[in-house]
Amino acid sequence: MARSGKDRLRLVLCCAALAAILAPSLALALEATVDRYRVSLGDSLRLTLTSDGAVDPAEADLAPLTRDFEILQRSSSSSTRIVNGRTSREVALELEITPRREGTLSIPPLSAGGEQTAPLVIEVEPPPAAGSPDANVLFSAELDRDSVYVQQQVLLTLRIQQAIALDDRSVTELKLDGAFVKPLGQNSFQRDDGNRRWLVHEIRYAIFPEQSGTLEIPVQTFSARVRQGSRSLFELRSGPRLSRQSEPLTVTVRARPDAFPGQTWLPAAELTIEESWSRPPEQLATGESVTRTVTLTGRGLQGAQLPFVRFPATQGLKYYPDQPQIEDAEGADGVIGVRTDSAALVPVAPGRYEVPELRVPWWDTEADRLRWAVLPARTIRVTPAANAGTGTAGTADASAVTQGAGRAPTAPAGPWPLIAAACAAGWLLTGLLWWRSRRSAPAGDGPPGPTAGEPRAWKGLRAALASGDPAASRRQLALWLGTLPGARPQDALAAQARAAGGEELAAAVAALDAALYGPGAERWDPAALDAAARAARRRHARENARAEADSPLPPLYPA
Repeated sequence: MARSGKDRLRLVLCCAALAAILAPSLALALEATVDRYRVSLGDSLRLTLTSDGAVDPAEADLAPLTRDFEILQRSSSSSTRIVNGRTSREVALELEITPRREGTLSIPPLSAGGEQTAPLVIEVEPPPAAGSPDANVLFSAELDRDSVYVQQQVLLTLRIQQAIALDDRSVTELKLDGAFVKPLGQNSFQRDDGNRRWLVHEIRYAIFPEQSGTLEIPVQTFSARVRQGSRSLFELRSGPRLSRQSEPLTVTVRARPDAFPGQTWLPAAELTIEESWSRPPEQLATGESVTRTVTLTGRGLQGAQLPFVRFPATQGLKYYPDQPQIEDAEGADGVIGVRTDSAALVPVAPGRYEVPELRVPWWDTEADRLRWAVLPARTIRVTPAANAGTGTAGTADASAVTQGAGRAPTAPAGPWPLIAAACAAGWLLTGLLWWRSRRSAPAGDGPPGPTAGEPRAWKGLRAALASGDPAASRRQLALWLGTLPGARPQDALAAQARAAGGEELAAAVAALDAALYGPGAERWDPAALDAAARAARRRHARENARAEADSPLPPLYPA
């Protein structure tokens, strides 16, 4: 009996020793772990694949994982430890993943080097709603109105509310087809709802629909990382990533009312017109100059949308317009456009003149009705020039010329004729050098394409057409035509237009010139020039793409 007891004890000790020897070989060669098993949709979790060095987790086939999860980041690490003379090595692959849908999802077995991990189950909950005690980060989008007129401003506000510290915050770029988007200023503040304090960050956009119908505001996405303190100076691991999405929005865009009488459609919350004079116009004498400045301010309009001011021709008064000043400001309710037109007014004869009133129609978007911005008429009295004497200035000048006829000048002309001759020679030499450089310039090997300034010139043309200013439209059209392939700036504008856009663009330029220099200034419609320029630009884009496709060699210095 005693011997049998000793045998059993010896057997137990042998089994224990054998288990200790075989324990390392029974451990899993490839293991998968996660930092949490319950997450919200949009949040990320960390999946770690580890091995004892027998296999490399970085070689694992991750294709089965991507069916239900998106891989955001990946990194590899390895470590070696020596404990009581025993050396162990660990190789790890860390994956940051986020679920693609709600529900119970499975991280399937992942294989590497003939080894396989065990499956894991993850519970994915809906994103936390506003008011939920688990909601630490909220993201929403809202419009100030859901129905507007074409080219009327609508404000979009993206609002981020966070009750925890975040890093690497980002919002998707807002891109809309059929609308012009203008980013506005951003605003941050704190809010206390009685339960906790929130940091609120607002991003605003002014949107101007360009066509009637329905404007879709797609889903916007906000992403960030939860800030977490590291346990040591050498452990700089970033926190988990979270993502929130806004709801899609829809705006109904109405067409311009038929009752609107003006050429330039102006849907605004408010439109004002003001004038100022460089000095009182009631104290003018013949031949003196005074500057008249008219300023249009539109709340809810861009400066490029405001029309140019037509200074009416008056017998006895001459206007010399200056370049307009166009700018945009920002207010609490969006964009404020300002356009300033100035002109020098010169009376050519004494008398009493009536400067007619200026009337600009606009559509009040708040009251949904037609209104007029009016600058009242004013009376100007012009006195004769102080040195006119009993005759007119013209008579005095003619008398001086008659008296001086047939007499040689008594004083030398000075150095000015020589200076003028030198300047003329310089201009001639510059023109000759330019002409020779044009003739000797080698032709390019690749297909000609638009210059780098074409998009900017095109934007300037569109802005001038939107304002309805024929003079500005003609200047911007000449600049844009000069950026097209094969442009010949030395040609007349009509010839450039015919070469770039055919007879349609040439006819639109002819109508523009008639509006500027003929009796039909009030009847000019920028829509015809806009359509012809668009067609010409599309044709040049197609020709350039076709020429690049036919080119046998790629360009040496691709753009």
